[in-house]
Amino acid sequence: MSQNAEKVLDHFNLFREPEYQEMFKNKKEQFENSVPPDKLVQVREWTKTWDYREKNFAREALTVNPAKACQPLGAVFAAVGFESTLPFVHGSQGCVAYYRSHLSRHFKEPTSCVSSSMTEDAAVFGGLNNMVDGLANAYTMYKPKMIAVSTTCMAEVIGDDLNAFIKTSKEKGSIPEEYDVPFAHTPAFVGSHITGYDNALKGVLAHFWDGKAGTVPALVREPNEKINFIGGFDGYTVGNTREVKRILDLMNLEYTILADTSDVFDTPSDGKFRMYDGGTTLEDTAAALNAKATFSMQEYCTEKTLPFIAEHGQEVVALNCPIGVSGTDKFIMELSRVSGKAIPDELKKERGRLVDAIADSTAHIHGKKFAIYGDPDQCLGLAAFLMELGGEPTHVLATNGSKHWAEKVQALFDSSPFGKDCHVYAGKDLWHMRSLLFTEPVDFLFGNTYGKYLERDTGTPLIRYGFPIFDRHHHHRYPIWGYQGGLNMLVRILDKIFDEIDNNSNVPSQSDYSFDIIR
Repeated sequence: MSQNAEKVLDHFNLFREPEYQEMFKNKKEQFENSVPPDKLVQVREWTKTWDYREKNFAREALTVNPAKACQPLGAVFAAVGFESTLPFVHGSQGCVAYYRSHLSRHFKEPTSCVSSSMTEDAAVFGGLNNMVDGLANAYTMYKPKMIAVSTTCMAEVIGDDLNAFIKTSKEKGSIPEEYDVPFAHTPAFVGSHITGYDNALKGVLAHFWDGKAGTVPALVREPNEKINFIGGFDGYTVGNTREVKRILDLMNLEYTILADTSDVFDTPSDGKFRMYDGGTTLEDTAAALNAKATFSMQEYCTEKTLPFIAEHGQEVVALNCPIGVSGTDKFIMELSRVSGKAIPDELKKERGRLVDAIADSTAHIHGKKFAIYGDPDQCLGLAAFLMELGGEPTHVLATNGSKHWAEKVQALFDSSPFGKDCHVYAGKDLWHMRSLLFTEPVDFLFGNTYGKYLERDTGTPLIRYGFPIFDRHHHHRYPIWGYQGGLNMLVRILDKIFDEIDNNSNVPSQSDYSFDIIR
């Protein structure tokens, strides 16, 4: 073998060695039931046609590579945004390992979360004992200020009652009677991670505002001038939340960030392990009831939470990922309207700088066609920004998008000539996107790490955007919201465009007449 202690090869080179190539060849011939190469080519080429696209879009009972994750992932994300809070997922240990690894691989940070470790016996007889023992262990070992409970498929299929189980656990002495244990049912077989985020956040607010599951009187609202802010399930939470705080501070506003995950996913390396870091304090969470208004930066991440807040007497403002000039304009003007505060000159200057940058570069984006997939709000915000730049968001797809979302995207298309030949696809998956890219090609694709397979298959250059991004580092540290975030997105788009121009004009004496040092 070519691998030895004196010469350690990484997988990039190791699997290209002759013995590995022979191993792969034998595996394919003996175990994979492969078809003849010419038949493989024939079917592959057929899957690129309009005929196949029609059959692909006609399927109903099969999903292939959905662009979404499951509810408990979003619930875990929301839970870690509260001070010293430990997410507790009532279900199997393997599911929780997936949520932790998914978040850790994106943010490059450890993600704390525990499970009730349900197995076959709990699936038959119920998971009450798992809950009783699990809460006791979590409370004793990890000493959180709050434990936020959610569920997986197993617990939901058998109908475990979280409220009753938590009460029983307190009666048995697993945790103190007065200890905060908000909960949310988050069945993974319906909805998506944004649904789980919404359910979990609503569960936390209901716990503090409505009397902690009936154990204390509900809070009485005492209105003040503060504003609550909800970021939603956001892969850029570190950069975005800090940018929003900066904007709110510039406007001299009093505010509370609900489910603030900006610190826990960006802890320093200074010799101290922080199992919990930052987050919205429990006192501020309870006091958020008294705020004048609540802003959600992602409407479709808070479809249950915002009506709940409105029922408690607050004005609610729902946005759709304010990227670029018009999106940020709406955000800041709504802040000014609700608070009565003037927009500071510093923000006006930032707006002018973004407009200037767009004017410098729009010629390189004008008329380019883009495909976008991801979460509903992120697709909507990015599509609006691309049209602002003169681009055409030809295909916009959200597996977890609703009919209401699709209508909103279509209204955006109808508002501009750049949306004339654009189409929206709610509830479709990445195999649908593959058909779209082959039959109606675009210049660039926006999406998460999984889009690299579409890039390889269809030849459409990928601009990484959304969640998760596993194969690039530190995107989450840079904002995409606000005028500064719009500038970051503009640079990212332009870099990819210029890279493609260079890649397509670098053959000496053939195409290098466009291999310029000035763009």
